Amino acid sequence: MRSRQPLPRIVKQLGAVSFFNDLASEMVYPLLPALMTVRLGGTALTLGALDGIADAMAATVKLASGWLAERLRWRGPLVVGGYAVAAAVRPVMGVVGSAWQVIALRAADRLGKGVRNPPRDAVIADASPGTMRGRAFGFHRAMDHAGAVVGPVVAWVLIAVAGSTPAEVIVWSVVPGLLAVGVVAWAMGRVRAAGRGKREAGVAPGERDEGRRPPDRLTAQPSTLLFGLIVAFAFARFPETLFLLRLQDLGVAIAAVPVLWAALHLVRSAASYPGGWLSDHLGPRPTMLVGWLLYAAVCFGLATAETGATGALWFLAFGLVAATTESPERAFIAASARVARRGRHFGLYHASVGMAALPGSLMFGAVYVGAGAPLALAISGGLVLALFLVGSAGGWRGRARA
Repeated sequence: MRSRQPLPRIVKQLGAVSFFNDLASEMVYPLLPALMTVRLGGTALTLGALDGIADAMAATVKLASGWLAERLRWRGPLVVGGYAVAAAVRPVMGVVGSAWQVIALRAADRLGKGVRNPPRDAVIADASPGTMRGRAFGFHRAMDHAGAVVGPVVAWVLIAVAGSTPAEVIVWSVVPGLLAVGVVAWAMGRVRAAGRGKREAGVAPGERDEGRRPPDRLTAQPSTLLFGLIVAFAFARFPETLFLLRLQDLGVAIAAVPVLWAALHLVRSAASYPGGWLSDHLGPRPTMLVGWLLYAAVCFGLATAETGATGALWFLAFGLVAATTESPERAFIAASARVARRGRHFGLYHASVGMAALPGSLMFGAVYVGAGAPLALAISGGLVLALFLVGSAGGWRGRARA
């Protein structure tokens, strides 16, 4: 019966929003390594800073956004405003003249993400019963990655068929970005109206889901330890821009990078919903352990790859990591927090992983420049393998049940 329960309408609507937003974002992202290293004179350290600084700046906003998200009237403006900021600043990357300006605009784009993510995830968690939160977040992540499949394909068509420059492609990303803003404004308006009707009827938000049963039992390990391991995983992750640079080092043509980026997200999109289902049935911790082990294998595989074809295969395998980590992480946060504090907990989660990513990105960028990609990848894989061993210490049991 659990698998037949339909997803809430707002989950589907927010999935459509993420589709359009990531279509716009991923028209831009795979072109940034070439834009910054070829046209603007950046290095691997610059690329590490691109992701790290952007995520760290976004983290400064996520705590405040999560705190405000506990006030239902703020959720709509925060979610809509966050998508609007990204839609406005993203196309400007195509007309700037220096690497630091790209970093600043990327940071502004991520600030919009920081504003919208905690309230959006709180909306999804509140709308979804505990027995299907993994699938709800899995569907949302699947739609997000589906947009990331289409975006690079659109970029490739504009470059290879229409003859556009990378800068022109980045400017065209304004179109799907505006579509995302329009859809989310409509969807959050409906949520606000529905919430007002429940309050007038004397029904507290989330009462139907949480008020009649105890919180989910997620794992045999203390939740603080699991949360710490999630944050440590964010630190130990290799920046995705450096994954793309590694492919270029192995001989993959720049024109093929958007296609590979699209293929990566095709894997992520196809596997995200099954990953969420696995989290609902096994529990978040065992599912994340699978993802961490896969990540370590990908790092060691890319570190030892000698051809572009081998590197591309390991890069596509990297798509399975998102499917087994993103949805379980969010399901864990949703079930470990009281309904009234979900916004704050999602803010803490997003802020913590964002802040942890900055020193990790800078470290891996510096090692990449000073000692090469194989060592940087081996360090990242080794750190995550250590997290896997720590997380496995309590066994693999931990089915999430109400």
